[in-house]
Amino acid sequence: MQNAVSNETVLDGRALSGVVAAPVQLLMAGLIGLVILYGAVFVESPVVHNAAHDMRHSQAFPCH
Repeated sequence: MQNAVSNETVLDGRALSGVVAAPVQLLMAGLIGLVILYGAVFVESPVVHNAAHDMRHSQAFPCH
């Protein structure tokens, strides 16, 4: 008997994990960014808040 080569596309575990990992990494990076942004805006320390405020102005982002 000869081994027949199949034209079936088989998605192995490594390819599947790469497909799933990219959106999950983007989602987690976005969530971390939102947490940092929220923390810098509502923090009680005036030093951190003023630094974030100055950064917004340096990027020409109107904040008030």
